[in-house]
Amino acid sequence: MEQAVPSLCRDCGAWPLGDAAICPRCRGPRILRHAELLSLTIAHIDCDAFFASVEKRDRPELAGRPVIVGGGTRGVVTTACYIARMDGVASAMPMFKARKLCPQAVVIRPDMAKYAAASRRIRALMQTLTPAVAALSIDEAALDLAGTEALHGAPPAVVLTRLASTIERDVGVTVSIGLAANRMLAKIAAGLDKPRGFAVLGADAPARLAPMGVGVLPGIGAVQQKRLAALGITRVGQLQALDPQAAHRLLGSDAAGLIARAHGQDTRGAFWQEGHEGAKSISAETTFDTDITDRPALERVLWALAERLAKRLRAQGYAAGGVVLKLKTARFVSRTRAARLPQPSALPDRLFDAACTLLAREADGTAFRLIGIGASGLVDLELGDAGDLADPDAPRLVARQGAIDALRGRFGDAVIGKGRGMK
Repeated sequence: MEQAVPSLCRDCGAWPLGDAAICPRCRGPRILRHAELLSLTIAHIDCDAFFASVEKRDRPELAGRPVIVGGGTRGVVTTACYIARMDGVASAMPMFKARKLCPQAVVIRPDMAKYAAASRRIRALMQTLTPAVAALSIDEAALDLAGTEALHGAPPAVVLTRLASTIERDVGVTVSIGLAANRMLAKIAAGLDKPRGFAVLGADAPARLAPMGVGVLPGIGAVQQKRLAALGITRVGQLQALDPQAAHRLLGSDAAGLIARAHGQDTRGAFWQEGHEGAKSISAETTFDTDITDRPALERVLWALAERLAKRLRAQGYAAGGVVLKLKTARFVSRTRAARLPQPSALPDRLFDAACTLLAREADGTAFRLIGIGASGLVDLELGDAGDLADPDAPRLVARQGAIDALRGRFGDAVIGKGRGMK
């Protein structure tokens, strides 16, 4: 007799359910079925429209309304809720365009401290399931649940449905889950069924990937997509069909890795062996309402961004090995400058000082419409600002920053600041 495909209820985690169309426990219709459902162990969890979801959580009256997190007439959309996305609003879209597409939207300025707090709560819940959690950004993470079935009394898929319900109940936001044999496929799966999704990619991955656009594969951005389109390659299946010689002739040195990814193979090692490859950078930037040429004015904005960046680094458990200064002129010409730090740091003063040195070379009277600062070369927070004979002040500075963080956590960000941030 043919064995039933493994199944579980995405709402209550009940399993196995056989061929039932409705969960007998909670009467929910969201039944997940896949031949490898109960054996795969690598998961990717992605919060749904995270910033907008947190804002709707805190303002229930916005539940049925389009919400855009962003700000300024010249800024960009940070996050748009799914209602706003139905009108065409997308992340990184200029705010003026988003407002035109969805004039009825409620626009909210980002509150990174609030989002970071929610992110920490979610990560703590993940870490109750497995120590192998790789935070890839403030709103997504990869987990390896291999060997945890005996601990939790259920396969990873079941444990993940319970986690999604716990996050929704305790944190007030929803997540989408991808389950697969490797990180790449898990991330792709997490985006297949949003929001509140749960998708699985196993041995069927090559066939499932084949009709998708090549942009679904990691490492293929807009430039690479145009290059492939010029060769007549727009679907993953077309990459799968290339033989090694033809692939190398068309794609050069990228061919082998690209073809492997098209077949669902992730050539990277396990994520706990890679350091923080997934979180290549963390940044903060702002677009001015009017162009700025004055260096002191630029530095005041840069200091606020350095504080924001340092806060994000600490919230996500990182220190920066280097900084990146981003500028955009009034004529939309981008300038990017980078510098290494003597020692990894998550202190705003050190990030600011390095970025200021870079800014001094660029602030020559040019009018700028945007400034940003990013962190590169991420390492564990514990490896940053450790102090040594060449840097004896580091422990004192870390302690001082900890006291500032504690005051702001209790009384708000405005309770304490430095003179360099004042007009």
